[in-house]
Amino acid sequence: MKANQTQKPQIKRCGWCEGSELYRQYHDTEWGTPVFDDQKHFEFLVLESAQAGLSWITILNKRENYRRAYNGFDPEKVARYGEKKKAALLADQGIVRNRLKIEASINNAQCFLEVQKEFGSFSNYIWSFTKGKQIKGKWKTLAEIPARTELSDRISADMKKRGFKFLGSIIIYSHLQATGIVNDHIKSCFRRKEIK
Repeated sequence: MKANQTQKPQIKRCGWCEGSELYRQYHDTEWGTPVFDDQKHFEFLVLESAQAGLSWITILNKRENYRRAYNGFDPEKVARYGEKKKAALLADQGIVRNRLKIEASINNAQCFLEVQKEFGSFSNYIWSFTKGKQIKGKWKTLAEIPARTELSDRISADMKKRGFKFLGSIIIYSHLQATGIVNDHIKSCFRRKEIK
């Protein structure tokens, strides 16, 4: 490198996203950004429950297929899916073809609508657990970030009582991180300070 050339400073990110451009884009634009839109919450719940036992990158690669197959993640439409639509989803090679996960997504859409009726929105419900405030992790390394917390245990238990399926504490903690209820970007990551 010539002396008069300046080197661009390298952007510091959470290490988990460095394996693919899709992962980096998701990390840089979505992960940890506070979500108040119910349809977006529902999208993440469908995707996260589909992820159980798989990697998140597998689901991100199938996200647009899910959007198409699940009517743009409209919970009212998904709640009405019958046997014909279930069979179509099971035959759809673009998504995870697991009967229990597909049935859980339809069940969860119905539960989601019940929560909306009770709380005015799903967003009101989920944010009520933190009194509407974002929790900021204080992690220096990825190894410090927990897979679940007392908060995710509480929310998962409450959702289970309300009839939700395939949404255990670890999946709910992923949801809290993805939707910015918890900001778990590590301290050196550029997104940590950007997200309010």
